[in-house]
Amino acid sequence: MDEVEVVVAHRQRATLRVGDVFLKVDGDLAHADVEVRAMALAPIPTPAILWHEPPVLAIAVVPGRALGLLGEPSAASPEAWAAAGAAIRRLHDAPLPPWPGRRLDDVAAELDGECAWLLANAVLPAEVIHRNREIAGAALRPWKPVFIHGDLQITHVFVDGDEVTGVIDWSEAAPGDAMFDLAIVTLGHEERLEDLLAGYGTDVDRDVIRAWWSLRSLVASHWLIEHGFDPDAPGCEFDVLRSRMREP
Repeated sequence: MDEVEVVVAHRQRATLRVGDVFLKVDGDLAHADVEVRAMALAPIPTPAILWHEPPVLAIAVVPGRALGLLGEPSAASPEAWAAAGAAIRRLHDAPLPPWPGRRLDDVAAELDGECAWLLANAVLPAEVIHRNREIAGAALRPWKPVFIHGDLQITHVFVDGDEVTGVIDWSEAAPGDAMFDLAIVTLGHEERLEDLLAGYGTDVDRDVIRAWWSLRSLVASHWLIEHGFDPDAPGCEFDVLRSRMREP
């Protein structure tokens, strides 16, 4: 009998692996519903859905390995990064999913609230928070909605050699800002942005991508701390925020 491996577990959801099957258990049934619908619409490789009995979603293992890990250099080739960029472009060029995305006002309000929490709890020097809040402002502009993954972490993109074999974890998919997806996959791996854009295309705003690096790191840190993760681990969110202080 295959052993049960706990891939991730916190108060909101848990993911277990049993052999070649992942079992995702989510306290919010809407997350799995969005994931199933998004994978059916996405024009790029996604995991095979084996069955769905709320609150459990069973999906097959994706071949290959993740593009990289946050906090570690990516061993993937420039060509693999370019292939990931091309896949993201296909997603962004696809018809919009038929459910709403986040509103700009909601993103701005969340950013302000999370910055206030970071300041009140003194988890980072105030000047780091203020500087990154300033940089993040460039992301708070109207955008043309595209079909975004919504949580395109580097560990959610799988490659085999120079080919994308699958993109996982679609529960945040929605209409949204293309620059957000590009920022999340390169968060903590800023040096691979040009490799990614070699496949995606050059009609991007690098200043907005950099703004999303700051915004995402500011907004995610509170959640990570409360759910037992460490945004202060080497190469992770706090390092991303500190690195902005070295820029002109």
